[in-house]
Amino acid sequence: MPTTPEMSMDMTTVGDTGLLDTLQHEVALFARRAEQTRLGGVGQVRNSMDRAAYLLLNRLDKEGPMGVKALAASMGIDSSTVTRQVAPLVDTGLVKRTSHPEDGRAVVLQLSPRGQSRLEEVRSSRRQLMAELTHDWAPEEREAFCTLLTRFNTALSSRMAAQDVPAPEAQSS
Repeated sequence: MPTTPEMSMDMTTVGDTGLLDTLQHEVALFARRAEQTRLGGVGQVRNSMDRAAYLLLNRLDKEGPMGVKALAASMGIDSSTVTRQVAPLVDTGLVKRTSHPEDGRAVVLQLSPRGQSRLEEVRSSRRQLMAELTHDWAPEEREAFCTLLTRFNTALSSRMAAQDVPAPEAQSS
């Protein structure tokens, strides 16, 4: 971002201070509320899921079977974190370990049919929650929110990668 004379060392303009204070406060509130509810969807405890589990299952669903190192790299976390987080998913039958199709000695992680079903339950419940929370939003507002939130998360991920900071999913067990 190019700096101009009116920008301070922290890259905020004098007029943006109040807005940036509000933004950081709202992001903090969102993070707390999301963690408190685990965005489990419409108050259904059975449809809540640990953030780390959800992100791992979602990644395996979208990208297909992969090894621990590939999964860790795609999520921006280290292999030991993936190994620790995936163990309970294997124990509960949501993820299965299989032999690599090209190298039988290597192991790949794959979403099990039970994991696929559980992930869809959680997604459905979360979609319902999002629909309820934004029921009075225009479709354009939902789209704008998604676009801006994606942009915000991308910028945050890029900053963390540049600083070699573990991704937030690495902090959840």
